[in-house]
Amino acid sequence: MQRTSEVERYTKETSVEIQLNLDGTGISQIDTGIAFFDHMLDGFARHGLFDLTVKVDGDLGVDDHHTIEDTGIVLGEAIRRAAGDKKGIERYGSRILPMDEVLVLAAVDLSGRPFFSFDAPFQGEKMGGMSTQMVREFFYAISYSAMMNLHLKVLTPGNDHHMAEALFKAFAKALDQAVRIDPRITDVLSTKGSI
Repeated sequence: MQRTSEVERYTKETSVEIQLNLDGTGISQIDTGIAFFDHMLDGFARHGLFDLTVKVDGDLGVDDHHTIEDTGIVLGEAIRRAAGDKKGIERYGSRILPMDEVLVLAAVDLSGRPFFSFDAPFQGEKMGGMSTQMVREFFYAISYSAMMNLHLKVLTPGNDHHMAEALFKAFAKALDQAVRIDPRITDVLSTKGSI
């Protein structure tokens, strides 16, 4: 069963093209025009073992908001499509992940009901060319577009770069667990019969 998707989104502000393979090996080709964001998405692909291609042309002359938010919308849609009917998947995933002085928690439920909780005390305005505020906006966009319940929390704060990178990697590990096929699950993991 191929668990892949290709999603494109074109607006007056951005053009976003994403290819995703949930059963990949962590290979990525990322070009958003924002080097720090590319670095975060590469970490997401590598640590989630997802094959990911992202090509974005955004209105970076304005700022980074539309580029990052729209990438989150399209990546969320790509996750939702690649997961398909969700039969046989574990559905839930979580990870507590350290990065140097920082410790973060990520928890995912591919429930079909979007909810987002985020707690990360960033101190600066930017990390490279990426606004720290956009970390939250990116994951919010993913959670609602993918229709997932997503909780992200920095348990032990520290350097902004470390917090952002740990959040992306923890989310990747939690999502990898949630989409993992378990042969004991023959349908969807829900008393409702669908998610």
